[in-house]
Amino acid sequence: MGKGIFHRSELLMGKEVMQALAGKKAILFGIGGVGSWCAESLIRTGITKLTIVDSDRVCVTNVNRQLMATSKTVGHVKTEALKERLLEINPKAEITALQKIYSKETSDEFALDDYDVIIDAIDSLGSKVHLIRRATETNALFVSSMGAALKVDPTRVRVDSFWNVKGCPLARKIRKMVRKVGEPSRDFLCVYSDELLENAGADATCGTEKCLCPKAENGPGDPDLVNHEWCSLKAAINGSLAHITGIFGMTLAGLVIQQIRDEVINEA
Repeated sequence: MGKGIFHRSELLMGKEVMQALAGKKAILFGIGGVGSWCAESLIRTGITKLTIVDSDRVCVTNVNRQLMATSKTVGHVKTEALKERLLEINPKAEITALQKIYSKETSDEFALDDYDVIIDAIDSLGSKVHLIRRATETNALFVSSMGAALKVDPTRVRVDSFWNVKGCPLARKIRKMVRKVGEPSRDFLCVYSDELLENAGADATCGTEKCLCPKAENGPGDPDLVNHEWCSLKAAINGSLAHITGIFGMTLAGLVIQQIRDEVINEA
Protein backbone atom coordinates (compact mmCIF):
# COMPACT_ATOMS: atom_id res chain seq x y z
CA MET A 1 0.00 0.00 0.00
CA GLY A 2 2.90 2.36 0.72
CA LYS A 3 3.86 2.85 -2.92
CA GLY A 4 0.23 3.00 -3.99
CA ILE A 5 -0.48 5.98 -1.72
CA PHE A 6 1.81 8.15 -3.80
CA HIS A 7 1.20 6.61 -7.23
CA ARG A 8 -0.66 9.63 -8.63
CA SER A 9 1.88 12.06 -7.14
CA GLU A 10 4.74 10.14 -8.73
CA LEU A 11 2.96 10.00 -12.09
CA LEU A 12 2.93 13.78 -12.15
CA MET A 13 6.26 14.66 -10.55
CA GLY A 14 8.51 11.64 -11.11
CA LYS A 15 10.50 9.33 -8.87
CA GLU A 16 13.32 11.78 -8.15
CA VAL A 17 10.95 14.46 -6.83
CA MET A 18 9.15 11.92 -4.66
CA GLN A 19 12.46 10.77 -3.21
CA ALA A 20 13.37 14.38 -2.49
CA LEU A 21 10.04 15.01 -0.72
CA ALA A 22 10.47 11.88 1.39
CA GLY A 23 13.95 12.95 2.39
CA LYS A 24 13.08 16.45 3.57
CA LYS A 25 12.68 17.17 7.26
CA ALA A 26 9.90 19.72 7.82
CA ILE A 27 8.53 21.56 10.85
CA LEU A 28 5.16 23.31 10.95
CA PHE A 29 4.32 25.87 13.63
CA GLY A 30 0.60 26.28 14.28
CA ILE A 31 -1.90 23.60 13.24
CA GLY A 32 -5.14 25.57 13.40
CA GLY A 33 -7.34 26.55 10.48
CA VAL A 34 -4.35 27.08 8.17
CA GLY A 35 -1.70 24.74 9.53
CA SER A 36 -3.85 21.63 9.83
CA TRP A 37 -4.73 21.67 6.12
CA CYS A 38 -1.12 22.38 5.24
CA ALA A 39 -0.01 19.30 7.17
CA GLU A 40 -2.62 17.13 5.45
CA SER A 41 -1.53 18.25 1.98
CA LEU A 42 2.16 17.70 2.75
CA ILE A 43 1.61 14.16 4.01
CA ARG A 44 -0.76 13.21 1.19
CA THR A 45 1.74 14.45 -1.40
CA GLY A 46 4.87 12.72 -0.10
CA ILE A 47 6.51 14.52 2.81
CA THR A 48 7.27 11.76 5.33
CA LYS A 49 9.20 13.55 8.08
CA LEU A 50 7.03 16.22 9.71
CA THR A 51 7.11 17.88 13.11
CA ILE A 52 3.91 19.67 14.13
CA VAL A 53 3.93 22.28 16.90
CA ASP A 54 0.92 23.69 18.75
CA SER A 55 0.09 24.27 22.42
CA ASP A 56 -3.71 24.01 22.32
CA ARG A 57 -6.39 21.42 22.82
CA VAL A 58 -9.30 21.21 20.38
CA CYS A 59 -12.07 23.71 21.15
CA VAL A 60 -15.64 23.37 19.89
CA THR A 61 -15.14 26.66 18.04
CA ASN A 62 -12.39 24.99 15.98
CA VAL A 63 -14.77 22.52 14.37
CA ASN A 64 -15.88 24.89 11.60
CA ARG A 65 -12.41 25.13 10.04
CA GLN A 66 -9.70 22.91 11.56
CA LEU A 67 -9.01 19.54 9.98
CA MET A 68 -8.68 17.39 13.11
CA ALA A 69 -11.42 19.24 15.03
CA THR A 70 -14.61 17.17 15.18
CA SER A 71 -17.29 16.56 17.77
CA LYS A 72 -15.27 13.53 18.88
CA THR A 73 -11.94 15.33 19.33
CA VAL A 74 -13.07 18.38 21.34
CA GLY A 75 -10.77 18.55 24.37
CA HIS A 76 -8.04 16.45 22.76
CA VAL A 77 -4.50 17.77 22.33
CA LYS A 78 -4.40 19.23 18.81
CA THR A 79 -1.01 17.85 17.89
CA GLU A 80 -1.97 14.33 18.97
CA ALA A 81 -5.34 14.48 17.17
CA LEU A 82 -3.68 15.64 13.95
CA LYS A 83 -0.87 13.10 14.27
CA GLU A 84 -3.46 10.32 14.46
CA ARG A 85 -5.14 11.65 11.33
CA LEU A 86 -1.88 11.94 9.41
CA LEU A 87 -0.79 8.43 10.32
CA GLU A 88 -4.09 7.11 8.99
CA ILE A 89 -3.04 8.59 5.64
CA ASN A 90 0.53 7.27 5.73
CA PRO A 91 1.26 4.87 8.61
CA LYS A 92 4.96 4.94 7.76
CA ALA A 93 5.30 8.72 8.09
CA GLU A 94 7.51 10.03 10.88
CA ILE A 95 5.22 12.50 12.66
CA THR A 96 6.60 14.27 15.72
CA ALA A 97 3.86 15.98 17.73
CA LEU A 98 5.02 18.75 20.07
CA GLN A 99 2.49 20.33 22.42
CA LYS A 100 4.60 23.43 22.97
CA ILE A 101 4.51 27.19 22.62
CA TYR A 102 7.01 28.75 20.24
CA SER A 103 8.35 32.04 21.62
CA LYS A 104 11.56 33.96 22.00
CA GLU A 105 12.13 32.14 25.28
CA THR A 106 11.50 28.64 23.90
CA SER A 107 12.93 29.00 20.39
CA ASP A 108 16.16 27.15 21.12
CA GLU A 109 14.16 24.02 21.99
CA PHE A 110 13.22 23.52 18.34
CA ALA A 111 16.68 23.26 16.69
CA LEU A 112 15.52 25.02 13.53
CA ASP A 113 18.89 24.60 11.84
CA ASP A 114 18.20 20.85 11.63
CA TYR A 115 15.22 21.29 9.28
CA ASP A 116 15.01 21.55 5.50
CA VAL A 117 11.56 23.19 5.59
CA ILE A 118 10.05 25.61 8.13
CA ILE A 119 6.41 26.66 7.86
CA ASP A 120 4.83 29.47 9.86
CA ALA A 121 1.10 29.32 10.59
CA ILE A 122 1.25 31.05 13.99
CA ASP A 123 -1.36 33.59 15.10
CA SER A 124 0.52 35.27 17.97
CA LEU A 125 2.23 38.38 16.61
CA GLY A 126 5.26 38.38 18.89
CA SER A 127 5.95 34.70 18.33
CA LYS A 128 5.38 35.06 14.58
CA VAL A 129 7.85 37.90 14.30
CA HIS A 130 10.48 35.97 16.23
CA LEU A 131 9.96 32.83 14.14
CA ILE A 132 10.25 34.82 10.92
CA ARG A 133 13.53 36.35 12.02
CA ARG A 134 14.92 33.06 13.30
CA ALA A 135 13.77 30.95 10.33
CA THR A 136 15.28 33.33 7.80
CA GLU A 137 18.64 32.91 9.53
CA THR A 138 18.64 29.22 8.57
CA ASN A 139 19.19 27.60 5.18
CA ALA A 140 15.71 26.06 5.26
CA LEU A 141 12.96 26.70 2.76
CA PHE A 142 10.63 29.04 4.66
CA VAL A 143 7.04 30.08 3.94
CA SER A 144 4.54 31.99 6.07
CA SER A 145 0.79 32.54 6.34
CA MET A 146 -0.58 36.00 6.88
CA GLY A 147 -4.12 36.65 8.21
CA ALA A 148 -6.84 34.24 7.04
CA ALA A 149 -9.71 35.60 9.17
CA LEU A 150 -12.49 37.96 8.01
CA LYS A 151 -12.43 36.64 4.46
CA VAL A 152 -14.99 34.90 2.23
CA ASP A 153 -13.78 35.32 -1.37
CA PRO A 154 -11.45 32.45 -2.38
CA THR A 155 -10.39 34.25 -5.56
CA ARG A 156 -8.57 36.91 -3.55
CA VAL A 157 -6.05 34.56 -1.92
CA ARG A 158 -2.60 35.51 -3.19
CA VAL A 159 1.10 34.65 -2.91
CA ASP A 160 3.86 37.24 -2.83
CA SER A 161 7.12 38.03 -1.13
CA PHE A 162 6.89 39.37 2.41
CA TRP A 163 7.79 42.93 1.50
CA ASN A 164 5.33 43.01 -1.41
CA VAL A 165 2.19 41.80 0.40
CA LYS A 166 -0.53 44.45 0.00
CA GLY A 167 -3.92 44.87 1.64
CA CYS A 168 -3.24 42.57 4.63
CA PRO A 169 -3.32 44.30 8.04
CA LEU A 170 -1.40 41.45 9.68
CA ALA A 171 1.47 41.73 7.20
CA ARG A 172 1.53 45.48 7.73
CA LYS A 173 1.77 45.03 11.52
CA ILE A 174 4.51 42.43 11.20
CA ARG A 175 6.58 44.61 8.88
CA LYS A 176 6.25 47.46 11.36
CA MET A 177 7.37 45.21 14.20
CA VAL A 178 10.36 43.73 12.39
CA ARG A 179 11.60 47.17 11.45
CA LYS A 180 11.82 47.90 15.18
CA VAL A 181 13.37 44.65 16.39
CA GLY A 182 15.36 43.62 13.32
CA GLU A 183 14.40 42.70 9.77
CA PRO A 184 14.40 39.13 8.41
CA SER A 185 17.71 37.93 7.04
CA ARG A 186 16.11 37.25 3.65
CA ASP A 187 12.82 37.61 1.84
CA PHE A 188 10.30 34.76 1.75
CA LEU A 189 6.93 33.88 0.25
CA CYS A 190 3.65 34.55 2.05
CA VAL A 191 0.06 33.46 1.51
CA TYR A 192 -2.41 36.29 2.08
CA SER A 193 -5.65 37.90 0.93
CA ASP A 194 -6.43 41.57 0.42
CA GLU A 195 -10.07 41.05 1.43
CA LEU A 196 -11.10 42.45 4.81
CA LEU A 197 -14.65 42.08 6.09
CA GLU A 198 -16.20 42.84 9.48
CA ASN A 199 -17.72 40.39 11.92
CA ALA A 200 -21.49 40.35 11.44
CA GLY A 201 -22.43 37.97 14.26
CA ALA A 202 -22.86 38.04 18.01
CA ASP A 203 -20.25 39.32 20.43
CA ALA A 204 -17.50 36.82 21.12
CA THR A 205 -17.57 34.71 24.27
CA CYS A 206 -13.95 33.67 23.78
CA GLY A 207 -11.63 35.28 26.28
CA THR A 208 -14.44 35.91 28.80
CA GLU A 209 -15.90 33.88 31.66
CA LYS A 210 -18.19 32.31 29.05
CA CYS A 211 -15.25 31.17 26.90
CA LEU A 212 -15.92 27.94 25.03
CA CYS A 213 -12.32 26.68 25.20
CA PRO A 214 -12.08 23.34 27.04
CA LYS A 215 -11.44 23.76 30.78
CA ALA A 216 -10.68 21.04 33.30
CA GLU A 217 -8.71 20.31 36.46
CA ASN A 218 -7.13 17.42 34.62
CA GLY A 219 -6.81 16.64 30.95
CA PRO A 220 -4.71 15.07 28.22
CA GLY A 221 -1.28 16.39 27.36
CA ASP A 222 0.99 18.77 29.25
CA PRO A 223 -0.58 19.53 32.66
CA ASP A 224 0.76 23.08 32.47
CA LEU A 225 -1.31 23.61 29.30
CA VAL A 226 -4.59 22.02 30.43
CA ASN A 227 -6.38 25.36 30.56
CA HIS A 228 -4.13 27.22 28.16
CA GLU A 229 -5.85 29.42 25.59
CA TRP A 230 -4.92 32.39 23.40
CA CYS A 231 -8.34 34.02 23.16
CA SER A 232 -7.97 36.26 26.19
CA LEU A 233 -4.74 37.66 24.73
CA LYS A 234 -6.35 38.73 21.46
CA ALA A 235 -7.60 42.25 20.84
CA ALA A 236 -10.58 40.74 19.01
CA ILE A 237 -11.95 37.35 18.02
CA ASN A 238 -12.43 37.32 14.25
CA GLY A 239 -14.60 34.96 12.25
CA SER A 240 -13.03 32.60 9.74
CA LEU A 241 -14.19 29.88 7.35
CA ALA A 242 -12.86 26.48 6.31
CA HIS A 243 -12.65 27.16 2.59
CA ILE A 244 -10.41 30.19 3.14
CA THR A 245 -8.17 28.69 5.84
CA GLY A 246 -8.01 25.51 3.78
CA ILE A 247 -6.86 27.41 0.69
CA PHE A 248 -4.23 29.21 2.76
CA GLY A 249 -2.94 25.93 4.19
CA MET A 250 -3.00 24.04 0.91
CA THR A 251 -1.22 26.94 -0.79
CA LEU A 252 1.53 26.91 1.84
CA ALA A 253 2.00 23.19 1.20
CA GLY A 254 1.95 23.80 -2.54
CA LEU A 255 4.71 26.37 -2.28
CA VAL A 256 6.87 23.89 -0.39
CA ILE A 257 6.20 21.07 -2.84
CA GLN A 258 6.76 23.29 -5.86
CA GLN A 259 10.08 24.63 -4.60
CA ILE A 260 11.36 21.14 -3.80
CA ARG A 261 10.27 19.98 -7.26
CA ASP A 262 11.99 22.94 -8.89
CA GLU A 263 15.22 22.19 -7.00
CA VAL A 264 15.24 18.64 -8.32
CA ILE A 265 14.53 19.74 -11.90
CA ASN A 266 17.19 22.46 -11.81
CA GLU A 267 19.78 20.02 -10.48
CA ALA A 268 19.03 17.44 -13.17
